[in-house]
Amino acid sequence: MSHILDRPIWSALGTRHSALAQGGALARRYLPSVSLFSATGDDRPESLKALRALASPGETLLVVQSTEALVPDGMTAVSRASLVQMLAAEPLPEIADPRVELLGEEDAQAMLELATLTKPGPFTLGAQRFGSFWGIKQGGRLVAMAGERLKQPGYTELSGVCTHPDARGRGLGRLMSLYVAGKICTRGERVSLHSYATNTAAITLYGSIGFKLRSDMHVTALTLTQ
Repeated sequence: MSHILDRPIWSALGTRHSALAQGGALARRYLPSVSLFSATGDDRPESLKALRALASPGETLLVVQSTEALVPDGMTAVSRASLVQMLAAEPLPEIADPRVELLGEEDAQAMLELATLTKPGPFTLGAQRFGSFWGIKQGGRLVAMAGERLKQPGYTELSGVCTHPDARGRGLGRLMSLYVAGKICTRGERVSLHSYATNTAAITLYGSIGFKLRSDMHVTALTLTQ
């Protein structure tokens, strides 16, 4: 039996993120201003055709699921990568730290710049529409952040964990991960996250704070065939 997190984008867009969805019963995607994450509910030809219909020329749709994504006719897989999906094994406590502040719309550009520099994963100016983000500033500059991304019933994804190179080695990534995970757990939800399978440092960090592997995952980048 499939798990709600096997196709996390599909299940998020059909439930807690339905207000951010485009598409219908066969394929869905996030509003382009929010994310290029897209999904089908299954691998039937009609579902793949519906996914292709959601793509615009020049876009790169991103599909994340537990099985290798099939490529719709008229589209090309420009990249594939292996991920791991992890879950907090036990509820993590909410913590307080005076350095951490809730980020707002006025921080969107600084958030994008930090994410572009550190590459935690796909990120846009509209990322705060996924959920709340928190950060640490030093001298008015954002140096660390983390927040919420995909949301399904009973689950919220920890994402966007990044630290400016100038501030690394101080445990800020660990702090931000624990801070956001604690916020999620306090709501009675389980915390999920995704990491590239090659990012052993991140996987080791998450394991040290109580995350366990749930499933191997795959991310596929799709574009319309020229």
